[in-house]
Amino acid sequence: MLTTDEGLDTQGAVRRANLRRALQLVFLNSGAQTRAGIARATGLTAATASSLVAELIESRLVAEGEQAASTGGKRATTLSVDAGHHLILVLVIQPLRANLVLVALDGTPVASRRVDYTEATRDKILDEVVTSVVTEFGDRLLAAGVQLPGTTDGRVVLESVQLGWESVPLAERFEHVLSVPVLLVNDVDAEAVAEAGLEEAPSGYRLFIHLGGGVGAAVTLDGELAPGPRDRAGEIGHVQVVFGDSARVCRCGQRGCLESAASLEAMLGDQFSDALDVSEICALVASANGGDVDEGARALARAIKLISALLDPTEVVIGGPAAHLGARFLDRVRQESEYPARGTAQVPIRYADPRASLAAGAAQAVLTSVLGVRWNPQQLRAVSPSVSASPD
Repeated sequence: MLTTDEGLDTQGAVRRANLRRALQLVFLNSGAQTRAGIARATGLTAATASSLVAELIESRLVAEGEQAASTGGKRATTLSVDAGHHLILVLVIQPLRANLVLVALDGTPVASRRVDYTEATRDKILDEVVTSVVTEFGDRLLAAGVQLPGTTDGRVVLESVQLGWESVPLAERFEHVLSVPVLLVNDVDAEAVAEAGLEEAPSGYRLFIHLGGGVGAAVTLDGELAPGPRDRAGEIGHVQVVFGDSARVCRCGQRGCLESAASLEAMLGDQFSDALDVSEICALVASANGGDVDEGARALARAIKLISALLDPTEVVIGGPAAHLGARFLDRVRQESEYPARGTAQVPIRYADPRASLAAGAAQAVLTSVLGVRWNPQQLRAVSPSVSASPD
């Protein structure tokens, strides 16, 4: 892989670093980049740039295209991301279903599928669907990303309350089947990565908060995820923010947790689950108790105010299905967080960009992990498949 360096001072490490730089330039300007453009941008000689491109073409990462417009001399050949071979598998695991997407290197979805299961059948069905990918696409797989609710170090599911997993070596388990590297990604982290990737040049801290069946957060700095040293940054759902008679019992056993007030289940009722479609969620919103929604907004605003005072983020983004709560909820969160606190600044709060697809963040995390590059915003937006349920 291009991201593996055996030593910082070796000739091989320098070569790999230059390959990543050249490949990133092609990703940023696919279809228009040239060997001469890479040489100019990197300061490398024309011969070195041509050698790097030749290796990337041989590895099926880059493909030659049409000739570029003449600038007075010999017309250069354009370079594009090779979308015809390597595939990234993204498996988005939720408590009662999983979405599987195969993505080409240019971000184009090649195949997608949804599988449903029960808690009892989950492991068996997940193993079966991963095996089916190997049967059909095994020789084209580059790597896989598994997106799930819960804490992970990228290899092991440390704890997932929603899935009932603890210390599960899921990456190793899937690698035995797929024979390619597997990266585990927390679902909120993936959402935050996708959101940041839609900007050309994200800067500063951004606080991303997911509201769904649970509540979680992630922080990005200049577009890159800023995880904690113990892989538990953003676990804010069970921090107490409501006290006294208003504090509800949370499913964790404590009272007054943020999740007990601001999760969609708390605001919309026990009928809510992450398996509901948009129309079902909107129906629950229409019939929701306004007091419960207001209490959720108030609790969320308290958490936002505290975290913002610490991080000084450029903005706060609310993601997950919470956007279906509409303008009234967002306005209430803003109002509840606008009280003056000396020394702090008011932070803009908005809903997540709907163009960030379900699989985009995990796909981007995998691409960076194995190749050391990032998609441009247009490529990232392309990771948006229409997922159909698998037959029984």
